[in-house]
Amino acid sequence: MARRKYVVGNWKMNGLSDALGEAQAIFAAADGHPMVDVAICPPFTLIGAMAAAAPGKAIGGQDCHSAVSGAFTGSVAAQMLADIGASVVIVGHSERREGFAESDADVRAKAEAGLEAGLSVILCVGEPREIRESGGAIDYVLSQIAGSVPDHFDAQSLAIAYEPIWAIGTGLVPTVADVAAMHGAIRGALAARFGDAAEDMRILYGGSVNGENAAELLDAGDVDGALVGGASLTAAKFVPIIAAAATLAG
Repeated sequence: MARRKYVVGNWKMNGLSDALGEAQAIFAAADGHPMVDVAICPPFTLIGAMAAAAPGKAIGGQDCHSAVSGAFTGSVAAQMLADIGASVVIVGHSERREGFAESDADVRAKAEAGLEAGLSVILCVGEPREIRESGGAIDYVLSQIAGSVPDHFDAQSLAIAYEPIWAIGTGLVPTVADVAAMHGAIRGALAARFGDAAEDMRILYGGSVNGENAAELLDAGDVDGALVGGASLTAAKFVPIIAAAATLAG
């Protein structure tokens, strides 16, 4: 069975309550492209309100703690996300790995917590610019895959998002050939570890995706969708990416 295209908006630390209208407009437009799965991951403060404003749509958290509960001031458990209406969680984003010193083991524990809470998990990997320029990008990312991906999960409940760190929010984009090569290497590593189940796992690309380059990037080998940052904040910029994915959905 062909993998469905998956387009996810990561709003990062952006959005107040008046942004809910944009989410509604995005999901309304997405209804016109039923072959594409669409999710929005807003700030934690908006998850409950967005779930209420867009019932039945995929709303996600941008992070979770690995513990169910405890003395972790300021943290949010995966069960808490599910409790307020989330069905998805992002773990291991480069801004968490770099800015909060999260290790592969930390990311793996968070992924396991998300899956245990019944959430669909988007697990991020990606290399910094110096690693790309040294020629070690694929080895670096496959090491993250080995250390971050749990041993046991439903293949359709865990997606990998490849996001070259140097391309996030910079306007820089790797070549389509480079994206295809990395996604192919990731697929190969997953297949070596999980066998046929790897064919059901979706691998998303993230890094300066916009309405102009989405079709080309999403048509690269083993690219099953996109994890979109700034361009996901408005319907005007995000919907063209969804439409581009729809043209490739089979």
